[in-house]
This record gives sequence, structure tokens and C-alpha cells, in this order.
Amino acid sequence: MNIAILFGGSSFEHEISIVSAITVKKVLKDATLSFIFVDANREFYLIESKNMKSNHFSNGAYKKDKKLTLKKGAFYTESLFGLKEQSLGVVLNLIHGRDGEDGKIASILEFNGIDYISPRVDASVLSYNKLYTKLYAQSIGVKVVPYSVLNSSDSRDIELEYPVIIKPVRLGSSIGVSIVKSADELDYALDVAFEFDNQVLIEPFIDGVLEYNQAGCKTSDFELSIVEEPNKEEFLDFEKKYLDFSRDGDVEDASISLELKSDIQDSFKKVYGTLFEGAIIRCDFFVVDGEVLLNEINPIPGSMANYLFEDFEGMVGRLINYLPKESEIKIDYSYIHSIQSAKGGKTQ
Repeated sequence: MNIAILFGGSSFEHEISIVSAITVKKVLKDATLSFIFVDANREFYLIESKNMKSNHFSNGAYKKDKKLTLKKGAFYTESLFGLKEQSLGVVLNLIHGRDGEDGKIASILEFNGIDYISPRVDASVLSYNKLYTKLYAQSIGVKVVPYSVLNSSDSRDIELEYPVIIKPVRLGSSIGVSIVKSADELDYALDVAFEFDNQVLIEPFIDGVLEYNQAGCKTSDFELSIVEEPNKEEFLDFEKKYLDFSRDGDVEDASISLELKSDIQDSFKKVYGTLFEGAIIRCDFFVVDGEVLLNEINPIPGSMANYLFEDFEGMVGRLINYLPKESEIKIDYSYIHSIQSAKGGKTQ
């Protein structure tokens, strides 16, 4: 099994993506791995396995590695004799946030005919934008936390029932998220959120809410992780969400009723549907008064949420056999030929 781990990107979560890649390298023990680093300037580099250390990137040493060029069907390195094709296998997209989760990487991989594990373009768009996520969930019968939307150009003279949570709409992590407990704190929280986006979501802060994470993918059937009950303070902040994902063997299935577990898994399956085929995702749910509410879709979870699965590497291998294929469109120019024929063979 040949897998190329793609990581980095022009993203607020660039460094987290590096940590994810290093973690997944340790997990995929039987695969033949390659490592493709995307730097802040969106240049591709082929990183040797021995150089997969965080300081190799932080001190700029990666610039001595071979640069890659993406062309139809493959990545290439440059040499004195021209371009040399690199047989790197299926790409595992591990770029968190912008570039990786917003559809850019999916677009260029799809355009160039590269097999990859990641949400496709439409799934990326719907899961990266928190407003679109809510609209999508509601359209398929999955309930969400109540919300309102505020644009940076809108008046801030709004009536709210505090406490509330302020979230940038388009951001792949908990960056820019604030709990606002009174009107005196609102302006500052909005200033913070609008540094990252020109549109924010405002949701009620539910004290003591039960929160559960469900990860999985679809091969011949759904392959689901355990249901995790994350440790958190008031909410899953950046550190809890991303810097605590290299755990190994210390996560247990949530102690919940079979009925609640089934409800969470059913909601996950509805969200995943056919839209997320080819991807390993994690959905974060709230449970309020026994009702399961989708909080967000994490289309590329930290270290692919590998620690939630009993056989993560085996699942990745099976998923490779079920990656969606773009249908071929035959171009035969019959329409243009018919026009030319009607005009007596004259060309335009």
C-alpha cells in the first residue's frame, strides 16, 4: 500500500498539520509512505522519511529537499534530464483548514487525476463553511444548534440572550471562537472573530452540554470509530481540539445508552451519506435533553482521529479500494461538426 501524506499548506493550522503528519507516520506502520510538504508559499516538497521532524520545517531546512511539480496523473521532480515522475501512490490529504479543507487541494488533485483520501470539492465547501454545514444538516433531517449570522458590515446593535458563542464562519478550527457572557464582552469577541472572517455565527452557549465525537468512513459499508466523549472545559478550544490528538490507546468508548449511541451513529451516517465518500471524517455532536444536534463536521480531523479506531491502518487500506472516480466525459465535437455540416463545411 503506497500512500503519500500531504501536509502543511497556507493555513492558520499549518503547524498542526505538520504534527498530524508526524503522528500518522507512526500509525501507518505497514504502508510504504511518501511525504509531500506544502509550504506557506504553496510550493510542494518531497520530504525524506528521516526528515519528518518538526524542526526540519520550523528552521526552513525543508527547502533543501526536492521540489515537486504536479502535472496530469502524477507528481514530478526536476533534474538535469528534465522531469521525473514519482510513483507516490494514493494521496492522504492532511492539510487542516484553508487549502486542505476548503476544496483547493481536492480541486487540483481531481483536475490532475490523482487518487486521494479526502472530502471532494462539494463536501469540502459544505463542511468548511459552518453556515453551509448547518443548512446542509437541516436539509437532510439532522438537527443543529440554533444560530444567527452577523456580517462585518452589519450593525452590532443586536439583542442577544447571554451567554453566547461567537464563531468565524470559515475557519477549520476553534481559532477566533469566544464565549460571550455579557453585552460588555460582545464588541471585543466580534473584533477577534472578524480578524479571521467577514461573517460569524452566533449560537447560544449551553452550559454543561454533553458532547460526543463520531468518526468514520464508508467502504463496502460504514466503518465507525468508538464514540468519544472529549475532555473539555467550557468548550473545545484550540489546544484541546488539536494538540491532544496524538493519544494512543487511552480513549474509551463513551459510557452511554445503546439508544443514544445508535442515534449518534445514525446522524453521522446521514451527514456522511454519499457526499463524503472517499474521506475519513469526524462529526462533533451535542446532546441536549436527549436530542442529538450536529455541532460541526471535521472533514480532516487531527491525525485523522486514528486513535478512535481499532484498525485504522486496515481501514485506510480498504478505503483506497472505494475511492470515488470522476466519470469520463467523451468529447467528440459532434455539435460543432453538425454546425459546420449545416453551413456547407465552412468553419467559423
